[in-house]
Parts: sequence; C-alpha cells; structure tokens
Amino acid sequence: MVREWDPRTASSDEIGSVLDTLNAVLAADLPQDPPWREGSLREYLSEVMPGERRISWVAEGGPGPDGAPGRILGHVHVLLLGDIGVLEVLVHPSLRRTGLGRQLVLTAARRVYQEGFRSIGVEVVGDTPAVAFYESLGFTREYVETRSVLDLTSVDWPALTEMAGGVGAGYRLEFCPGGPPDDLIEAYARAKAEVRDVGDGELRPSSYDPQRLRDSLDTLHRRGMKPYIVLARHEQTGEVAGLTEVVVPAQHPTRADQYDTIVVQDHRGYGIDRAIKARMLLELRSAEPELVEVQTWNAQANEAMLKVNAELGYRPDREWCEYSVDVAELVHRLDPTR
Repeated sequence: MVREWDPRTASSDEIGSVLDTLNAVLAADLPQDPPWREGSLREYLSEVMPGERRISWVAEGGPGPDGAPGRILGHVHVLLLGDIGVLEVLVHPSLRRTGLGRQLVLTAARRVYQEGFRSIGVEVVGDTPAVAFYESLGFTREYVETRSVLDLTSVDWPALTEMAGGVGAGYRLEFCPGGPPDDLIEAYARAKAEVRDVGDGELRPSSYDPQRLRDSLDTLHRRGMKPYIVLARHEQTGEVAGLTEVVVPAQHPTRADQYDTIVVQDHRGYGIDRAIKARMLLELRSAEPELVEVQTWNAQANEAMLKVNAELGYRPDREWCEYSVDVAELVHRLDPTR
C-alpha cells in the first residue's frame, strides 16, 4: 500500500523503518558508504528552505505477527523548488523488479504534474541499478560529476600542515564553525556569485545572495547538519577571496560532505584553493573526532580542483549523475490511460 506520509508527524517506528530500508539500499548499492543513523533523520526528511516544499509517500508491507504496522519497504519524496521537482526513491532490495519503484515514481509524478511543474530531476549514482531504472522510464542524463572520497586515516598530516601554510602573502585564513559571521555574509555571497558556474547541476542550488545564504545555513542546522567554513581574506581590502564549505551530518557523522570551494577570479594563482581545503581538514581533525572520511563532488571538466583533491589524498569513487524528464511524458509513459 502506498500512502502519503509526513515525517514530521510519523511515529518513531516508521522513521526507524525508513532508516532500515535506506541502509539496506546502501548495503546493496554502495557497500563502502557508512550506514546512516537515526539522529535528526526526522528533521533531515522534513526541513526545507523557505519557498520550497517536500511531499513524501511510503509503501508498507503487511502487518507483523504482533499486529504492529507493516514495515516501510519503499519511500519516495519530491522536493518542489524553482521550476523543477527533485525526486528521491528508495525501494528495499528484496522488492526490486516487482513494479514498486515504478508505482512510487508515478505517484510522485502525478502530484508534480498537478502542481504545475514541467520537469522532474533526480540524482543517480553511477554503477548502480538506478541508472537502468531511470533510463527505462525516459529520464535523460544532463550532468555528470565525479565523487571522490578522502580516507582521513591515510592523510599525511605534516604535508597537509605545509599545504595549509602555502597561501600567498597578503591573505589570511579564518576558520568559521557554524558558518560565516554575519558581518561577512554579504562579502561571502558576493564571492559565490562572482564565480557562479553556469554549467552546475540544478538539483543542488547554491546560495548566491545574502538572504538565501542565511536561510541555507539555518536550514542546515535544523536538518542536523553542522557546517564548517574556511575563508581566505584579502588583508588589504578585507574581501572574501576564497572559501570552502564542509558539512557534517548527524545522520552519517563519520563521513562529511564537502560543498563549494571557490576562489574569486582576481585572487587565483596564490595557492588559496589548496590552502583552504588543507586548513579545513586540519580543523575537522579536532572539531569532529568521530570523522573518518570526507566526500566531495566535482565536474569532470574541473581539472584544477580534481588535481588539488588528488594532492590532498582524495581518490575518485564513482560518477554522480543528474537526470531529468518531462513530467507529462513521464506520467503518460507510466499511465497510458491518462
């Protein structure tokens, strides 16, 4: 049975059941990834940015012998933002190839169509069954990144300390746990806006204006995700010349997520990118003692950042792809009677 589901009011048993299915999918498709934990999972599934909405459904199995509600063996949610609906589907590996995945996609696509959105996007992990599944539904690959993972137990910390001190004269690095200080929000947003990459994928929009940046930081905190920032400040002007962002989620605190790393055009060539990322790792070593790995995503054409990551010890893991499809075409394909 598929029913609409609100994680904000769901029982603890239901949240735990979703977690069990998520970890079963990870074990089958990404066995090297750490299992997720229940800490702040409810908030992770429900909190969104202002102006965005998330709608969720679950698929339940039969009730257990003790009469308790059935296990949640499938979950789909769609995040409505801008002019696109961003889809995420989980189906327990034991129920793959039963049609449940198609049913969940159709349920979400109908709602997206009714809400007046024209397209659906989804992140698809390379070398997993999800690739063939979404391509069979007519989704088209739009954008590809490489995910790389750094094992902190293999880091050469003395070499990293040297890299962190390798920034050119006239710049200083600042560590900002929790996010940039409020008096730097506007300069921080300007730095991100100036180097906005028009080729970036659309499913994880960045924050290029001060208010959206504040909202983004607030949303991260509410979702149980701790942001850490390292800034490079130009000493003469005080402007933000470079920045790097890492988030440590309560849901998988042993593996952090590297977000944006940016160096403003006029300040390139001074070793800022390497220095700020190295400084970040040094700070995380003491700020997050449970941390074991950091994962990052880069466009395959971004050779400069891929080179920096390799010098820091990151190793390419797999492709991470964005797919999209026209909503009306998807609904018709899955339900020709409409």
